[in-house]
Amino acid sequence: MEKKILINVGRQFGAGGKGVAEILGRRLGIPVYDNELLQKAAEESGFSPAFFKRTDEKRRLFRFGSLFGLNRASSYAPSAIDGTELFRFQSQAIRDIAGRGSAIFVGRASDYVLRDMPCLDVFICAPLEDRVARVRERTGMNAEEAEKYILKKEKARRDYYNFYTFGDWGVASNYDLCIDSSLVGIEGAADLIIGFGQKSGLI
Repeated sequence: MEKKILINVGRQFGAGGKGVAEILGRRLGIPVYDNELLQKAAEESGFSPAFFKRTDEKRRLFRFGSLFGLNRASSYAPSAIDGTELFRFQSQAIRDIAGRGSAIFVGRASDYVLRDMPCLDVFICAPLEDRVARVRERTGMNAEEAEKYILKKEKARRDYYNFYTFGDWGVASNYDLCIDSSLVGIEGAADLIIGFGQKSGLI
């Protein structure tokens, strides 16, 4: 029987975590779930994919009057849906996918959601100046705009993770392996993860 491989990739914004996950997916022949996970969660819950994308990795309360494309509003008695319900939909999608076979998950507190399964949990980080340069190259923002954007996105990720997991986002003890992508690059980070995973028996 083919070995099941589950990898959870946490990442600082702008550190290249999604790129690392995509390289791992290609090299290992494993599907990577990022935006695809939102689609799966939307299908399971009945909410529109656009709604899940707008609320992705954010801890908020959503009023039905402000949502577009919902087709399950009538099944909820309250006038608002708590982010906890959205987290539950997404978590179930993660567990369903992990139950079927090998997968790589990007963010979405997947390391916590799959904490009872054998997984390789990694975190990709980089100094702020390196992340600012990457975001500037990708978006055309100036340095000040890029830094503000990074800090805002990162705060949202931290709040989301800490609220739903009761843990500390980005703390090394939460992960099996933490890598500074500014030192080894995106390809190098993937090399390290594969090597570590093979030695640990998780790949």
